[in-house]
Amino acid sequence: MANPFTEHPREVGEGYFGHMRTAAGFGAVMVVGGLCVMVHAVLPFLFERTGSRTMDKLHKRMTRRTQRSDWERHPII
Repeated sequence: MANPFTEHPREVGEGYFGHMRTAAGFGAVMVVGGLCVMVHAVLPFLFERTGSRTMDKLHKRMTRRTQRSDWERHPII
């Protein structure tokens, strides 16, 4: 029987704690970027490019990870 805590991390070539660190890092960047965009919605002179830069940064990190040989069979998300 597959272990739900290690199956996906193994599919993407990571251990449990390595995957936790990577996923938590992505999540933290998304939360901070999202909060900046929410502030920008109310105060448009603040964080004018933060949302775009955050998305670009995450996209670059994700596409570097997708260069692994098993990406086609096992997407990260």
